[in-house]
Amino acid sequence: MKEYQTEEIRNIVLLGHGSSGKTILTEAMLYAAGATTRLGKIEEGTTTSDYHNDEIERKFSIQSSLMNCEWNKIKFNLLDSPGYLDFVGESKALTRVADLALISINGQTGVEVGTELVFKFAKEDELPVWFIINMLDKEHADYDKAQSSLQASFTKKAVCMQIPVNSGLNFDTIADVMTQKILKYNKDQKGTFTESEPTGDLKDKLATLKNELIESVAESDDTLLENYLSQGELTEEEFINGLRKAIIKRELFPVFVASGLNNIGVTKIMDHIIAYGPTPTAKVAMNGGYKGKPLTRKISDSEPTSLYIFKTISEMHVGELSMFKVFSGSLKTGVDLLNSNNGKTERIGQIFCINGKEKQEIAHLHSGDIGAVVKLKFTKTTDTLCDSRSPITYPGISFPEPVIQIAIEPKSRGDEEKISTGLQSLTSEDPTMSWHFDPELKQTILSGQGELHLVIILQRLKQKFGVEINQLPPRIPYRETIKKRGDSKYRHKKQTGGAGQFAEVWMYVEPAPAGAGVEFTNTLVGQNVDRVFVPSVEKGVRSACEEGILAGYHVTDVKAVFYDGKMHPVDSKDIAFQIAGKSAFKECFMSGNPILLEPIYNLEVIVPEEFMGDVMGDISVRRGKIQGMDAEGPFQKINAKVPLAELYRYSTALRSMTQGRGMHRQSFSHYEQMPKEAQDKVVESYKREREE
Repeated sequence: MKEYQTEEIRNIVLLGHGSSGKTILTEAMLYAAGATTRLGKIEEGTTTSDYHNDEIERKFSIQSSLMNCEWNKIKFNLLDSPGYLDFVGESKALTRVADLALISINGQTGVEVGTELVFKFAKEDELPVWFIINMLDKEHADYDKAQSSLQASFTKKAVCMQIPVNSGLNFDTIADVMTQKILKYNKDQKGTFTESEPTGDLKDKLATLKNELIESVAESDDTLLENYLSQGELTEEEFINGLRKAIIKRELFPVFVASGLNNIGVTKIMDHIIAYGPTPTAKVAMNGGYKGKPLTRKISDSEPTSLYIFKTISEMHVGELSMFKVFSGSLKTGVDLLNSNNGKTERIGQIFCINGKEKQEIAHLHSGDIGAVVKLKFTKTTDTLCDSRSPITYPGISFPEPVIQIAIEPKSRGDEEKISTGLQSLTSEDPTMSWHFDPELKQTILSGQGELHLVIILQRLKQKFGVEINQLPPRIPYRETIKKRGDSKYRHKKQTGGAGQFAEVWMYVEPAPAGAGVEFTNTLVGQNVDRVFVPSVEKGVRSACEEGILAGYHVTDVKAVFYDGKMHPVDSKDIAFQIAGKSAFKECFMSGNPILLEPIYNLEVIVPEEFMGDVMGDISVRRGKIQGMDAEGPFQKINAKVPLAELYRYSTALRSMTQGRGMHRQSFSHYEQMPKEAQDKVVESYKREREE
């Protein structure tokens, strides 16, 4: 395969809310560039990027994919990302390695929650953004509404580069602000078009938009603004260079129009990417470090080699495939590189350029290019591979926190090890999921970004590792405490012939401040109890706290005081005082008005305004307390505190209430006392389990 120099490469990530047409835009680029022989369709399962069975079945992207094509002698590395909110976390890795983000906007709905989210990802990585108002060939497409929503969300930085002439079912004509031309696209879906001069009102409108664009470019730079004010205009060179710089500095976000489905507008956008889009060297340097020392690398072949693993996938008959970007230097087959995250050395085998599921071998990749390598032994997603003589480690990626949890167990006994192996493998592919065994709850907990995300994980666990899983609601980690002082004088006496057991413990307990845990102390005076038995009593107390007393949950926020007791010169021993301490503490606890505390979570919900009433009503039903509301662009953000017990499968309920247009985040806040009625149900359930 052909090698490309750094300046001949454009790394482009396609982002957006679900069903905004990212995959079809990618498909149109590939077809126009001749990388594919037909324009693939999602409905037919023939797109290059959505090639997994579950993507073909569900008709939307589930994981990110890498494609490439050549357009006017420039290599386009295209990174297609999922937009469905359960999988949008995949985008976070792509914004780290792309040089330009194309955010697709559904021309029927405008900016949506997922749009705001991926824009935030791009901002965190200082990634230049272009917007594409897509799907303008749909019956209810509304360019003005979509453009207004962009202005509302991203202020005047969202500047018009194109406008549609005839949006709707017959959409085929675009007015281009930069060239001041009318582009009429042919019906062949190849992206070919004819140019003509604008006339009448359209000519005036294009001239006005060009002047507004020039003003926006001038305002993005103090020197340009000074020139513009003094000269009344910018030279063509000042304007073009200023536009490029403003895009790279994220001072301007150009807005284009298109229909990916019919390949209208896409080829002109590709021309603009070559003319005004950033090359890999637009980033002056990549920041990293090694052993606490900050380091940088220029994106240049002359620098020591370093590359960043941004995604790992497991391919049938191939093994693990690691996708990477060459941040500095160049990469050839057969070299040894240091994994600076763990100190291990990796031999680079075959290097591939990827087009969906198709792989083309290449011997040499230059700085700024993207590729893949198979069968790395010690390397995972977000690791750095580098020249061992000039080690550097690039920062990891903060993926979105999981918002849903389930407990899982194997349907067949003995499959626990298979589950563990399978989940470890899947986690290396998908960093937006996590799992752990909770020793307190005695459950394996699987966490993800939504219910469908978990369904896909379990489906892959079955397909790849042959494990059938039962799903269960996760147990809630309640806590037990007391409301008042409780006292006990407990005697443990056991005589079975030979050496007996004797211990008497006098103890009281009282409430401690929230978050204090369990405090044990003694105030013994005199010689009634040898001090050697104090640790034994404490061990018994802490054992009771671990096991739980009221309903089998950990005890917290209690102070236990061992103040007196009795012993026997022969029969008193460690085990006797452990038993007496444990039993005394239980009696104290039960006489101290015991209660259950439940975990309360911060809940942040972002929804379009029309769904506010339904969402707030649902939060109230879940015993939640609204803390406040804020505007977030065109959306409303609701902040609430809700018991964890009421948040099981909340992501599914929210999406049902908001037609898939709402999203939420949750995090632990604090513990507070449960309502008596809810507590009684938990205690009763615990008693039944013990009896059974």
